Amino acid sequence: MIEAQKSLLNASRIKTWEPAIWLVAFAVPMLLPKSALIVNEIAIVALFAVSLDLVLGFTGIVSLGHAAFFGLGAYTAALFCKHVNPDPHLGLLVSMGAAAVLGFFAAFTVLRGTDLTRLMVTLGVALILLELANKLDWLTGGTDGIQGLMFSPLLGKFEFDLAGITASYYSLVVLLVLFFIARRLVNSPFGATLMAIRDNRLRAMAIGIPVHARLVAIYTIAAAMAGAAGALFTQTSGFSSLDVFEFHRSADLMLMLVVGGTGWLYGGVAGAVLFKLMQDAISSVTPQYWTFWLGLFLVVLVLVGRDRLFKPWTWWKKS
Repeated sequence: MIEAQKSLLNASRIKTWEPAIWLVAFAVPMLLPKSALIVNEIAIVALFAVSLDLVLGFTGIVSLGHAAFFGLGAYTAALFCKHVNPDPHLGLLVSMGAAAVLGFFAAFTVLRGTDLTRLMVTLGVALILLELANKLDWLTGGTDGIQGLMFSPLLGKFEFDLAGITASYYSLVVLLVLFFIARRLVNSPFGATLMAIRDNRLRAMAIGIPVHARLVAIYTIAAAMAGAAGALFTQTSGFSSLDVFEFHRSADLMLMLVVGGTGWLYGGVAGAVLFKLMQDAISSVTPQYWTFWLGLFLVVLVLVGRDRLFKPWTWWKKS
């Protein structure tokens, strides 16, 4: 027991290289203002990827409908701004709450069945919300979405600018806070039980772990984080549309975790960085065929192996 506690304590400590990575991330928008918009996008999708890694990498729950929580967070932030209060901080909290409620009820649909069943159920939840957003056009704007949103300045001082500098710092701060909350969570006794469930659910039940309660809890937490990513998307772009529920968002998310690796939170961040930078670079050279080159990269990644392809960086995961 003492050894296990020491192991969890060591894992939860901040590594020597971590502050440097975050300092670089926060320095980029200031040193390279033209890169602020892409930094903002990366921060949002990185948070989205980390939320999925909590349920996939640490708990073993596969999902193709994680966009449901992202989309609900995006639309909740838009509707809250339009009809209640333009304060982005309140909107972020309300969006996380709405996504958490959906995640709580959706969790009961993934407690039983095989991985294939979970894939279909999670995908079905996202498709249902997509169709509801399309049909309830009096509320959501239908195919036009909700546009022209004007949010209050952050902390009453920092207005969202066209260059995206304020937006990038806002998204980075939210990512940093939620990332380290997630990091503390997975390196706690609660996180250890999640990994026990991932490795062998029946054995976890046999030793007294409340499996169903743990699954519902982590699914709810992950949904709230995905909702935060959706809210950031709406607040930093000023609109929300049906695109936030589309299948490609969930599919791209899976690709990011394939690239970065599951079961360690920095895998989601690394995958998001590499995926977005590749997408931005390749699409600027060949807009029509960027998906071909990205697909080719993924094929090479699978054939060669991530550890061999990214050998200089594997110490991240080991340290």
